[in-house]
Amino acid sequence: MNSMYFTEEHEVFRASFRDFLQKEVVPHIEKWEKTGTIERFIWKKFGEMGYFGLSTPEEYGGMDLDLFYTVIFLEELQKINSGGFAAAMWAHEYLAMTHLNKEGNEYQKKKYLAPSVEGDMIGCLCITEPFGGSDVAGMRSTAIKKGDKYILNGSKTFITNGVYSDYLIVAAKTDPSDKYKGISILVVDRDAKGVSATKLDKLGWRASDTGEIAFDNVEVPVENLMGEEGKGFPYIMQHFALERLIMGVNAHARAEFAVDYAVKYMEERVAFGKSLDRFQALRHKIAEMASRVDMCREYNYSITKRLNDGQYVVKEASMSKLLSTKMADEVIYDALQLLGGYGYMEEYPMARLLRDSRLGPIGGGTSEILKEIIAKMVIDGKEYKPAT
Repeated sequence: MNSMYFTEEHEVFRASFRDFLQKEVVPHIEKWEKTGTIERFIWKKFGEMGYFGLSTPEEYGGMDLDLFYTVIFLEELQKINSGGFAAAMWAHEYLAMTHLNKEGNEYQKKKYLAPSVEGDMIGCLCITEPFGGSDVAGMRSTAIKKGDKYILNGSKTFITNGVYSDYLIVAAKTDPSDKYKGISILVVDRDAKGVSATKLDKLGWRASDTGEIAFDNVEVPVENLMGEEGKGFPYIMQHFALERLIMGVNAHARAEFAVDYAVKYMEERVAFGKSLDRFQALRHKIAEMASRVDMCREYNYSITKRLNDGQYVVKEASMSKLLSTKMADEVIYDALQLLGGYGYMEEYPMARLLRDSRLGPIGGGTSEILKEIIAKMVIDGKEYKPAT
């Protein structure tokens, strides 16, 4: 236990959540990886245990806990070796629900947030578009106000929970003439006429449903506008700090899992009359891998503390994601190598772990985009401030 950041209460939560995952989730992982569908019952069980309400105020059924409970939630999800299952859970709670928590009005919180905490509703966040990628301001989706409705048209892609969710948090231009100030956020019901989704076939994250979503003259009531009209871009940017830190934490956790598994394998595997962990070249490889994991983990914990204290850590969170995801890919690659031919076999965890990890430098802002954001802050003196 790292007592600088984690209390006994944190560790009790970790043990309880780890036990829950082993009993309720792990027995179903292989099926969900094959079908690409996470059955609804597990969402309800997460809700009943309070796991979807870690950061939500008590008045909406949550527990309003500090961010280190979130860190534990993320770390333990990575260690059951299904990046897709983990993504479905945290995308619901920390992408869709974050916007409801921060920008949702009382009506929206009662209708969507409280049931999300309970696991009765699943949400997704729809920002990325087929022609936009990381260029959020260049989105083409529009939501033009007509009377007491917005008419939503456009498409989104690479949306986690995009097929089986119950509601969608959608970014669209309410003023197409304005690149940045024309974007607004709407909450859209899945069963609204004109909403359709196509499931995408992915290299990794096989358990999660990733969708391409189309909006064809979808009528969205004006009361489904989240926050202020035209403030969508700063809302999105504001929450990227949390999303990128989440991706950084996920990265150090899956890399730690890979190192632990490789060490255990090396202890048991014998070659040339001795276990693999007695060969100096392999021992030193593990030493280097473990050092890189520890460096990223300690940095991520420190940034979590600053974010929990209310600091706006957009630069530091971008650095976390940039370096942690790169580290995880390289450490997992090396861990697979240490298993030799067995590392390439699907019955061992490294093959899936390698595929799942590869999304890290892509999702939530590519490494190339993050480098430019960091460069603007370090070289050009650019400052980013929270919208609210």
